[in-house]
Amino acid sequence: MSGLRERKKEATRTALSWAAIRLTVERGLDQVKVEDIAEAVGVSPRTFNNYFSSKAEAIVFRHLERSRRIAAEVRSGPAGEPMWEAIGRAVLRQFEPGPEVLRMPPQEPGEWVAGLRVMMAEPALRAEMLRAGKLAEEELAAAVADRTGTDPDTDLYPRVVAASVMAAGDAALDLFLRGSTGEPMEVLLPRALEMLAAGLPTP
Repeated sequence: MSGLRERKKEATRTALSWAAIRLTVERGLDQVKVEDIAEAVGVSPRTFNNYFSSKAEAIVFRHLERSRRIAAEVRSGPAGEPMWEAIGRAVLRQFEPGPEVLRMPPQEPGEWVAGLRVMMAEPALRAEMLRAGKLAEEELAAAVADRTGTDPDTDLYPRVVAASVMAAGDAALDLFLRGSTGEPMEVLLPRALEMLAAGLPTP
């Protein structure tokens, strides 16, 4: 029963985070209230406050959890799988939509990208994004260290790999939000990782 309760709590937390993103992209951060997010998930505002201290924390949670799942998959991947293949596989799996996305799908692609661009520029989200990014980088470095038998406290390799993956994600997201290529993150991010795996040769 405790396992079932934990799964339900995790599903609620995930749904609240997605609803916060979805509504903020639609309306703008200042036009979304905690009550709106809670209503979209079918819970009370008090339940929202049990999970998150702010709208910004709820929005960033999804990115942090995705990064944590990537680290977990890298750590537990098949023995002998090349490091960058493990990272690429783990990253791609995180783009599979969960039940919360299927229940509340994104807007039309053009509107969704435009709304995301506005959301990501919100000053209120900056500190939370930086905090989450640092936590994600630390967890990925630890996973890479476990997989390679290195020490994240004394070896550069796991930290350089983790920092490079985070930078690749930022670069892919920036290009996606610009909309200049018309390509989704599912294409841009794996391509960025392939460049890293190849040693960033000159085009």
